[in-house]
Amino acid sequence: MEFASPVSKLDLAGKILIVPIVSTANVSQLAVDLLIVSLGLTRQAIIDPGYFIPVVGGREDDEVGVTTPAELYGKEGVPVIVVQHRSPPLKAKKQDYIDHFLRFIQECGVTAVLFLAGVDLSNRTDDQMLTPTYQLQPPNTPPLTSSPLHSLSTLPIPVYRSAVPQKPGAVGNEDPVPFIPGAGLTRRLLSSIPKSWSIPTAALLRFALDGDNRDDALSLAAATAEVVGVLPSNVEWKQPKSWTGLFGTPHDQTLYG
Repeated sequence: MEFASPVSKLDLAGKILIVPIVSTANVSQLAVDLLIVSLGLTRQAIIDPGYFIPVVGGREDDEVGVTTPAELYGKEGVPVIVVQHRSPPLKAKKQDYIDHFLRFIQECGVTAVLFLAGVDLSNRTDDQMLTPTYQLQPPNTPPLTSSPLHSLSTLPIPVYRSAVPQKPGAVGNEDPVPFIPGAGLTRRLLSSIPKSWSIPTAALLRFALDGDNRDDALSLAAATAEVVGVLPSNVEWKQPKSWTGLFGTPHDQTLYG
């Protein structure tokens, strides 16, 4: 099976690729859910499920077929293409998946890549309590100033600094990509980008804790939309039907008199 098997017309050339990483509170996947529904994106390709922990489920709005561990969503006339991950890669296939995914990105013609991930809220510093969303650029990315991600240089989104040293007690020779607690494969992906990389790349990181993360997801989705310029401010965000009951049901207010 090829890395991404089209199920409809698939043309990624000139688009911005948005990739959620399975991470803390699933906040990045929930943010992508909001983008898919609010932008009216449809499934365009299935990523080879052999890389991932098996998972299958029903599709939104009773569409024919089933969901798979990772899929590509897009729409003609919309400048972004998004991946939706529903399970992480198998432990034995993590690097194999990363290598094939990075090769796919290089060959598919996208103009920029934006990764999304949740970060463990309990590992932030006092300074990081001022805002929940941060950005991070891998060392081998081309400059973002003249790219589709140029707004990251002007928006009030600070650069992420790790509160947890990867090598406690080490002096010098720090890894160029900081430790990101709870962010899944984010650090490994960014660290695997080769020196020959020519696609502007960045990550948006959102501090979160497991629970009802709808507001966290909305915040990250809004930041993503602003960075890539896909949603005007007057567009209403829509939640997918699959979220119904996902975080429980409201308490019966008669309980409180």
